[in-house]
Amino acid sequence: MYYSTSCASPVGPLTLASDGKNLIGVWMAGQKYFGGTVLMESVVQKELPVFTATKKWLERYFAGEKPLPSELPLAPVGGVFRQQVWKLLCEIPYGQVTTYGALAKELSKCMGRVSMAGQAVGGAVGHNPISIIIPCHRVVGANGSLTGYAGGILTKAKLLEHEGVDLSRLFVPKKGTAL
Repeated sequence: MYYSTSCASPVGPLTLASDGKNLIGVWMAGQKYFGGTVLMESVVQKELPVFTATKKWLERYFAGEKPLPSELPLAPVGGVFRQQVWKLLCEIPYGQVTTYGALAKELSKCMGRVSMAGQAVGGAVGHNPISIIIPCHRVVGANGSLTGYAGGILTKAKLLEHEGVDLSRLFVPKKGTAL
């Protein structure tokens, strides 16, 4: 059984999901793949300890603090490959960005492979079910393109700006997956 609740944020309303103990989802209204990893209906439950902790984490984050993903019991639902990608996302420091290609190189090292396609990593990043906390917004294209954010390009830019990232070297693509 899954549980859900909602909370307000500077990037709009968020839906939180839990298995009763762990956080399994944080989705923005209108987000691509909204609830995609939760295969059954959820019961609205506002008072779970994990929801209280998550709301406090988000309040701290939006207040300019730098809480770590490891402060919450995260249990995103996904296969081994996606789990490895999401783990790497949690290692991207607050206020910094990396590229899909850099993640692919790191993942290939972790998996003992010679190489890995950035597109495969991009697919896993895009299906991250715990937005903001697992910081997929910190991944950009190799050329500085703000591409590939399921919550929308403006939200991605807003989150990066909130973290103090210099947006002058990044750009919105004229066409692509972010629009």
